[in-house]
Amino acid sequence: AVALNHLDLWVRKGLPGISLPIIPGSEASGIIEALGPGLPEDLPYQIGDPVIILPFRSCRLCEFCLAGEEELCPDYIIPGEHIDGMMVEFVNVPAAYIRKKPENLDFEHAAAYPLVFLTAYHMLISKVQIQPGDWVMVWGASSGVGHAAIQIAKHHGAKVISTAGSLKKEAFAIKLGSDFVVNYVNSDVVNEVNKITNGHGADIVFEHVGQNSWQDSLKLLARCGKIVTCGATTGPVVQINLRRLFIKHQQILGSTMGNLKEIDEITSLIENGILKPHVDKIFPMEKIIDAHEYLESGKHIGKVVISFEE
Repeated sequence: AVALNHLDLWVRKGLPGISLPIIPGSEASGIIEALGPGLPEDLPYQIGDPVIILPFRSCRLCEFCLAGEEELCPDYIIPGEHIDGMMVEFVNVPAAYIRKKPENLDFEHAAAYPLVFLTAYHMLISKVQIQPGDWVMVWGASSGVGHAAIQIAKHHGAKVISTAGSLKKEAFAIKLGSDFVVNYVNSDVVNEVNKITNGHGADIVFEHVGQNSWQDSLKLLARCGKIVTCGATTGPVVQINLRRLFIKHQQILGSTMGNLKEIDEITSLIENGILKPHVDKIFPMEKIIDAHEYLESGKHIGKVVISFEE
């Protein structure tokens, strides 16, 4: 199985810097069909093992990789964006970038967690060092990365406010653990967040929407608060009021994906049932056009997955 992400939509449309043609798909699960030459004798995998395929590659040799900070590697790349991806029946993967599939997940759910949970985990744990009691504002509760962020924030004792655009998505956010949900379609998000927090604002704003939400993110950010961003779904060009930023001692941090240590920590949490990827719809490969259209419509709640099972 291969999970879809907004990255796949951007690549299809011609993301700047993409060299076409390219096979999309950044995260996947499958079964080992063969082992190549030169593998270590203590390799913990064998033919027939169900595994997940991690959504990044690094050089494994630079100072950052050797320090376990692969996300900072100058040669950090994402399958489906910088090299051919996972949307194929067979793929050749370096052994460092596979892990055994959690036994409590089927292939579709196993394919749905590596990219979004790793991204959210790195943002909240490594970048902003989330603390118990923090007010965390998560844009887009029903998105892949948003639904991961809510669960991670709640697991670390935060008070979570999330946004949703429908009653169905609001209910989904509450089920995930959101303490409060603001409907961004018919509410003033900034005012609602200020009411909920008694004027304090959000200590952490989990951003991935970009242009459409950016000004609100800045306005609802608390004194000494942090905005951490991993995406720009609605556009990458934004404005910043520098006076507000420095007077309130605020921070803005960028983040992309994460590292091997973090994916192992996430997998452990998933195996213990603490974090749970949600799959909205599963499409067969021959319905890939329908899957792209469904993801692009914004109707999905959680992840959209392509199944290669016959």
